Amino acid sequence: MTFEGFPEAALDFYDDLEVDNTKAFWEEHREVHATAVKAPMTALTAALADEFGEAKIYRPYRDVRFSKDKTPLKTHQGALVATGPALGYYVQVGAPGVSVGVGFYHAEPGRLAAFRDAIVHDRHGPELEHLVSDLESAGWERGGERLKTSPRGYDADHPRIDLLRHKSLSLTRSYGFEPFIHTPELLDRVRGDWRAGTPLLDWLAVHTHQS
Repeated sequence: MTFEGFPEAALDFYDDLEVDNTKAFWEEHREVHATAVKAPMTALTAALADEFGEAKIYRPYRDVRFSKDKTPLKTHQGALVATGPALGYYVQVGAPGVSVGVGFYHAEPGRLAAFRDAIVHDRHGPELEHLVSDLESAGWERGGERLKTSPRGYDADHPRIDLLRHKSLSLTRSYGFEPFIHTPELLDRVRGDWRAGTPLLDWLAVHTHQS
């Protein structure tokens, strides 16, 4: 299947889902999701696979076993190309439109310690600082779980304390409702942005590795 963009029906599906997140809605609109959401996402990630790797396209169902929120469906469709544990390229479509991202979303204590040790390193720390700054200057937004205070054992006055507070780190770019998300041009946009994010992923692959 050739990627032609996400149709308007994909955004309409998630607009309606946010109003009526029920099993009944899913049963009535299952085919819309299959044709307007999952099929284009499959085509998009397949077109990128030769360069970046195979993607995991997430299931539409939420895990509600331990959640107070029992709504059954996720309000977006995401896909991840893993380049390491909890690390990789990401693309998502939902009611706010389409967005892309790179980064890591979870680190065990040993990996988190390695990440922070690299941040305080005289060479590796400034490398990360520049990689993040370059993406932010290009319109990416930094996210991830962050401590409100300094991590134990690190100086609150450290010049990279803002990065040291991160327990996970992502850089994302939102395309919103730009007309190109409904066209094949989206493929080139995602490819270009994933390429731009590759140096950050390469840094993280090395410096979140637990020996």
